[in-house]
Amino acid sequence: MSEIVQFETRGRVALITLNRPEARNAVNGELASALESAVDRMEDDPAVWIGILRANTEGQERPVFCAGADLKAVNSGAGGGLNTKRGGFGGFVYRERRKPIIAAVDGLATAGGLELTLACDLVVATTRSSFGLAEVKRNLIAGAGGLFRLPRAIGQAAAMEAILTGEPIPAERAYQLGLVSRLVEPGQAVDEALRLAGQITANAPLAVWASRKVVLAAAYEDDETLKRLTNEVFAGVLASEDTKEGLTAFIEKRTPNWKGA
Repeated sequence: MSEIVQFETRGRVALITLNRPEARNAVNGELASALESAVDRMEDDPAVWIGILRANTEGQERPVFCAGADLKAVNSGAGGGLNTKRGGFGGFVYRERRKPIIAAVDGLATAGGLELTLACDLVVATTRSSFGLAEVKRNLIAGAGGLFRLPRAIGQAAAMEAILTGEPIPAERAYQLGLVSRLVEPGQAVDEALRLAGQITANAPLAVWASRKVVLAAAYEDDETLKRLTNEVFAGVLASEDTKEGLTAFIEKRTPNWKGA
């Protein structure tokens, strides 16, 4: 039997695949636990500097990245199993980590599926993709970060419309609003995400991780706190071996050999 969340590495990149296509990659307890474990594996591997979250859509007439919570599990009273203590919904949406993750979306990301996407750091999507929070259609609300992360990503007006109508946002519109950073043709999301990951991993990992930390904090911290945080992470990066390597490589006109230390 295939693993419900697959994990593989390609150089510095971890490919994490939601592998429940027969259920439109809906999140049940098994998937939540497996996704949390996959992120743990990525974080613990010093050779991996970035992750890509993708989904198996094989056999689906209309591709679905993730349909959100498994409503059969919710209706049967097993909804609590869709969350983990550290990661929240899907073992992922509130999981603290230092390494960035790119969502490679080729299809519909709806309800909790969009919340998984919003918990990633960058989104690469295909033109046949769409993004929605359809909970109001079922007398539910988006309880895994979507109600505050979507407005941060696309602005309050656009987010309010999507949330209150429950209607999905087409990929082109999501790209225009800033939710999607790169828009590609169907079937090309993972390849483009790998190209983007390659551009990121060409840089010093400590600097990438520290910069990510400050950018994420900017959504909810005041300027004074952000100034202190920036100074703190800057000092940590400056004291690392990679800073000396970066400066030496610049002087010697060669490509740096980053160690992540």
